[in-house]
Amino acid sequence: MKYTLFPLLLAALLGGQIAAAAPPSLPLTKTQAQALGVEWASPLAADHFLSGRYPGVVAIPTAQLRVITARQSGVIEHLTVAEGQHVSSGTLLAELRSPELLDTQRQYLDALNRLELAQQALTRDQTLFREGLIPQRRLLETQSRQRELSNQRDQFRQQLFLAGLGEDDLRQLARTRRLSGTLSVHAPIAGTIIKQLVETGQSVDTAEPLYRLAQLNPLWLEIHVPLTQLDTVTVGTSVLLPAQGLQGQVIAIGSMVHDKDQGILLRAQIPDASERLRPGQFLEIQLAQPLQPGHWRLPATALVRHGGETWILVDADNAFLPQPVQVVAKEDQTVVVRAPLEPSNRVAIRGVAAMKAIWLGE
Repeated sequence: MKYTLFPLLLAALLGGQIAAAAPPSLPLTKTQAQALGVEWASPLAADHFLSGRYPGVVAIPTAQLRVITARQSGVIEHLTVAEGQHVSSGTLLAELRSPELLDTQRQYLDALNRLELAQQALTRDQTLFREGLIPQRRLLETQSRQRELSNQRDQFRQQLFLAGLGEDDLRQLARTRRLSGTLSVHAPIAGTIIKQLVETGQSVDTAEPLYRLAQLNPLWLEIHVPLTQLDTVTVGTSVLLPAQGLQGQVIAIGSMVHDKDQGILLRAQIPDASERLRPGQFLEIQLAQPLQPGHWRLPATALVRHGGETWILVDADNAFLPQPVQVVAKEDQTVVVRAPLEPSNRVAIRGVAAMKAIWLGE
């Protein structure tokens, strides 16, 4: 059956004029549609479209990462945790046998003894000075000696703090005068051991790394996008991980173009992803670009090409109407178009080739 085409009005779409001879509705009964295998679907209003896929890598936020180091040189006697384990704040991670720690404790106790004697001498000289039995110069010398020894005590005290001893440990050391060469290493935060860097029996120097510890919620994604796409990205732009079904937001946009790919670094934050993402993992990412009203999402099978334009076929009560559209974005299985549609419209998504043949009288 052949149909004569008549010119219709011009369609103005997406800020530009798309001149197309839009035909009137063409008869198509329900029986004919069923015979042709036609299926209909309602368009979905689109407030965003998905970009192409960009490479990204999972990273740990810098504020959530800790490197646990040896506070003193020594030998690893005992490791209590390994890579992959979750630990609480204060959990014992390792024990070291440290001769350096023994020496620092001995110097601290010697400083305490000398300071105690100096304090007694100062108290005595203060009394003698008040009674006029010693000159002021001798009192000043005693005071100077007491301050010097107090500074030495504080110096060794600070060294023991840096070695990992706490106030309770120092009070016990001062009370019992018992030296210990065992240095305990504790977790400063709750998190997951992501790297074990030493083995039991290994000799380590001061500040040598023992573990890498991290909190894995939230995580970062570091994404490279072409410089040409930067105009459509802002802080807050949604980031989608289609394979993992996760979503986050852009939190920072780099200011430097990378020489290898002329791309810009985007950093996105992904909450509640530690069970499905791993630091260092490479992923494909899509960006959700915002759209103004008047955009619709349809299955890609709904599109028809004719006369250099893109069309859809709209249900019109025992008929169908070819409608020109402008394609804004092509997604995995769908397209985003701009067209004068309503949510109540129905668009052909199957049997489109047969309907096009009727339209063109083929």
